Amino acid sequence: MAGPRPLSRFWEWGRNIVCVGRNYADHAAEMRSAPPREPLLFLKPTCAYAPEGSPALLPAHSRLLHHELELGVLLGRRVRAVPEAAAMGCVAGYALCLDMTARDVQDECKKKGLPWTLAKGFTASCPVSAFVPKERVPDPHNLRLWLKVNGELRQEGHTSAMIFSIPYIISYVSKIMTLEEGDIILTGTPKGVGPVKENDEILAGIDGVVTMRFRVERPEY
Repeated sequence: MAGPRPLSRFWEWGRNIVCVGRNYADHAAEMRSAPPREPLLFLKPTCAYAPEGSPALLPAHSRLLHHELELGVLLGRRVRAVPEAAAMGCVAGYALCLDMTARDVQDECKKKGLPWTLAKGFTASCPVSAFVPKERVPDPHNLRLWLKVNGELRQEGHTSAMIFSIPYIISYVSKIMTLEEGDIILTGTPKGVGPVKENDEILAGIDGVVTMRFRVERPEY
């Protein structure tokens, strides 16, 4: 009989990557969008996962790839319509994530009223750090996130600035779709998103918790 699946390798077996858009007012302003009244959700496929040691890939259908730094929340059990007051009990841990975005493609999708799948759901569009057990993060709403490209600080933000809290997001999502053990929710990005190109090096971290490093590469196909 197979043993339990390790959360330390969630990217190998987790089913769902649920992303929250515009969850920081400064980023919404940066994108010239009003802060949402309810969480704005979109999905990435599991082929989007890129654990540290693998590259972030430039999608062939885009000429403008942007980094978006996010705190990811890992679910530790199956969740369906969980009350907000009980939602944090479903959390197994966290990971630092990048929501790599084909910005030129997304802009066209917005103009035409189309879904964002082409802009958000390509292979290796979700680089992730090592798994961080929740015991190492006493307060996920009190974290400083940062990202550098080739040594230059590009993004810096604090999770206290989220519009929707983590328990609210978990409860909201779980009322729409059943979440499974190993699923991850990306909780939005602060301001400072910007372009990356081939051979750029991305270094990102959560102060005192975890760091990760990725190189941007062009796929062979």
